[in-house]
Amino acid sequence: MTKRPRHCLAAVVAAAVLACVAAPTPAAAQEYPTQVIRLVVPTPPGGMADLLGRIIAQKISENTKATMVVENKTGAAGLIAAELVAKAPPDGYTLFLGYHSTQSILPLITARMPYDPVKDFTPVIYLAIAPNVLVVNPAVPAGSVQELVAWVKANPGKASYASQGKGTTGHLGGEMLAQATGIRMTHVPYRGGAPALQDVIGGQVTMMFDIVPLAREHVTSGRVKALAVTAPQRVAPLPDVPTTAEAGIPDVQGGAWWGLFAPAGTRREVVDWLNAETRRAFDGDVRARLTEQGLRFALGTPEELAEHVRRETERWRAVIEKAGIKPE
Repeated sequence: MTKRPRHCLAAVVAAAVLACVAAPTPAAAQEYPTQVIRLVVPTPPGGMADLLGRIIAQKISENTKATMVVENKTGAAGLIAAELVAKAPPDGYTLFLGYHSTQSILPLITARMPYDPVKDFTPVIYLAIAPNVLVVNPAVPAGSVQELVAWVKANPGKASYASQGKGTTGHLGGEMLAQATGIRMTHVPYRGGAPALQDVIGGQVTMMFDIVPLAREHVTSGRVKALAVTAPQRVAPLPDVPTTAEAGIPDVQGGAWWGLFAPAGTRREVVDWLNAETRRAFDGDVRARLTEQGLRFALGTPEELAEHVRRETERWRAVIEKAGIKPE
């Protein structure tokens, strides 16, 4: 048997060691996360997006060895926060709590977008949707959608609807209602849902679409009348309010929704880890409590979030084009 020179054996061993270091292994994939994860929320503290983000951050920090923190980055209706994450390194340490506006609606009405909502993000998980509810001032002589439509048609120029601002689901929900029924109303945009709802309560505006979790207390107290919810099924906090399908306007759907996104190019094993831990964050009592407030949870695969964004974008595109809303 021929003996190899000692220096040749050393070279073989060294090459093997280098190969082991360089090659990706399952252990290397499991190292994530090794540093603080930053979850960027595009709305101020106290809102629904902030609540969902803080639940995710708290539960993931409690359930794993990771540390996740929420950073509220407001401005430009969420464009600033979305752009920040879109341009972040795709390492799983900067995430975005995107929602209907940043991922589906703003790209349709904004002339110069600072990011591409599809190409610049990796979907992680579709979290939840808060259906809208159509509410009217109690003085409006209508106890149903059909009675409201009849009243508006009989009083041309009198009806108005408030919204949380241009391009919100409240704005486009009003446009959708007008397109479905042939009624004409004046749009009155506000800076946020709270002042809009207050003016509906006060009678300055006839009606609005607001999300169920924010409107439910005003409905149950009688400060506004609820005529329909934009959901496939009735919602827990307003069990006596019919769906839009039951009210005769099945095409009027939609509401606020939220999803977790990472920068494009984020590794699949990182996405899968985040998906699994986010689903675990909403197990049990947390999910039950939020469902009672009017949220409907999805918590599916990254591919289901991607498909949801696609469907939402096409649905709102049709409404926007028919309404003649131009990008600005």
